[in-house]
Amino acid sequence: MGLGGLQHYTIEPADLERTKDFYCDVLGLENGDRPPLGFPGYWLYSGGNATVHLMGTREPREGIVVRGTERKYEDTGRLDHIAFAATDVDGVRKRLQAKGVKFRESIVPRTGDTQIFLYDPDGVGVELNFPKA
Repeated sequence: MGLGGLQHYTIEPADLERTKDFYCDVLGLENGDRPPLGFPGYWLYSGGNATVHLMGTREPREGIVVRGTERKYEDTGRLDHIAFAATDVDGVRKRLQAKGVKFRESIVPRTGDTQIFLYDPDGVGVELNFPKA
């Protein structure tokens, strides 16, 4: 069995609207088409792909564990961060500063690529990777 590229990741945020605003207003993802799944949420697009799925409150049912029932949202395992390829490091840096978002920046040894690390409102790590100019 071979795996293809990552399709999306899903977050069940404490505050659905705040997290949607972070990914759209701060990171520049686009709120787009989402099937009628029977619970609130958003599909956020990057480069035409629904990369980030946000889930609102759901009702427990067979095979679906809802935060606050059997498991806690902290029980998602050892996920450290999600990474995006990015462009315009100067523009992104200015955007983050203008929105008061804390971040750290580093240069990758040998390649010279720039990385920016930040956290979403629920503490999910986000890495932005910019190729060396």
